Amino acid sequence: MSNGQTSSDVILIGAGIMSATLGAMLKELVPEWKITVLEKLAKAGEESSNEWNNAGTGHAALCELNYTVEKPDGSIDISKAISINEQFQDSMQFWSYLVESKLIRNPHDFIMPLPHMSLVHGQKDVSFLKKRFEALSGNPLFGGMEYSEDPAVLKQWIPLIMNNRTSGEPIAATKVDAGTDVNFGALTRMLFEHLKKNNVDIRYNQKVDDMKRARDGSWQLKVRNTDNGTVERHSAKFVFIGGGGGSLHLLQKSGIPEGKHIGGFPVSGLFMVCKNPEVVAKHHAKVYGKAKVGAPPMSVPHLDTRFIDNKKSLLFGPFAGFSPKFLKTGSMLDLVTSVKPHNLVTMMAAGAKNMSLTKYLIQQVMLSKEQRMEELREFVPDAKTEDWDLLVAGQRVQVIKDTAAGGKGTLQFGTEVVTAADGSVAALLGASPGASTAVSVMLNVIGKCFPQHIKAWEPKLKEMIPSYGASLGKNPELLREIQASASSSLGLSPSKSYQAASRSV
Repeated sequence: MSNGQTSSDVILIGAGIMSATLGAMLKELVPEWKITVLEKLAKAGEESSNEWNNAGTGHAALCELNYTVEKPDGSIDISKAISINEQFQDSMQFWSYLVESKLIRNPHDFIMPLPHMSLVHGQKDVSFLKKRFEALSGNPLFGGMEYSEDPAVLKQWIPLIMNNRTSGEPIAATKVDAGTDVNFGALTRMLFEHLKKNNVDIRYNQKVDDMKRARDGSWQLKVRNTDNGTVERHSAKFVFIGGGGGSLHLLQKSGIPEGKHIGGFPVSGLFMVCKNPEVVAKHHAKVYGKAKVGAPPMSVPHLDTRFIDNKKSLLFGPFAGFSPKFLKTGSMLDLVTSVKPHNLVTMMAAGAKNMSLTKYLIQQVMLSKEQRMEELREFVPDAKTEDWDLLVAGQRVQVIKDTAAGGKGTLQFGTEVVTAADGSVAALLGASPGASTAVSVMLNVIGKCFPQHIKAWEPKLKEMIPSYGASLGKNPELLREIQASASSSLGLSPSKSYQAASRSV
């Protein structure tokens, strides 16, 4: 059964943080455009953006060691860390604009100040961390970073981790008090509430079954209501595919050449969640370690303070899992049906190249709770099994594509945007840093898909993101202004963080 056709200027597929961000930005730039959101589930922010499905780290490369690589000559390449930090600054500026403009309220419902730390053991990794600290601390983006190898200092910073630690091996940590914990689920819901109040048509329980190009250049979408099975037709000049792991299938259905020779490999995540409030109260930071040799970048272990539903929580992970689903609510056939004639060789090449990843995933899936507890005890020596439960986090689909550097079937660890040559469709694929860099990613989408409007939109873009078009790493004064403004708008002073944390336990 089919019920008519709806025409829009913009269709956003998926009600996650990416669509929420793009919708909010476009609503400010061109309030008169008709925007329609189509979401398969019954509510916004229920898949990848949900607070229980991601780590909530405001990824600014303050603590994630995989963003700084040691080169063969022993020096540290910090270029990726700088890029990710600048992208997170874009997000902070836009969130500040939304709060200052009273488009969203109560920033502590979605963002809290929280120290970001890196922690390593053994002389080799201690040497690496010290070089990393020296390389980063000279850059204004990483101002305020502290380094210590002194167990007494570390006990002050991370008492839970240092308590009863008997190993005599060298240990070191860096700390940045200006880190954040971000509840992307809460932020997503707040943004969609704002969009709904501003006449954005948000439709839930709507699954996009197909999308095709019409003769006039618009996109025609076949949309099925998952409650009653009715089918509707939607058309738009521009479509953004922001359906998390489900984006790959829709990109393939679009038929655009840019979507060829791209595959996806699903990886699920598991976290240990502490259920003992006394233990939760003893830790106040996001502490990232170093991935084990042979482990993929998304498996970097970390012990995280989280603020969820205005309550302090403590999570450790991630442990990798495997499911052929591309979404938690997806199909067991997702991986198989994503293999097409155009990406078959790419996928096969990736399989041959990544046998170690396959082996790692099998080992992770086979871990017992007690084996996972042993990994946790490398962080928290006296962790008790009865204090921790296992939580299944979100599905992430790592992009596989052919690259000049890596050749056929290269597994990508990051966030990718695939855009049609004419800018009429854009799809977001990949994983971390993802949500943290949503504003920067959407600036990229806007630049590629609406180049004819950029000049007219530039004043508004600079109002929303004051550093638009500038490099913050090369403009220390602008950086200080922006950080002070964001800290004030979003309530991000470390002292407030400790007060809020003590109230919530």
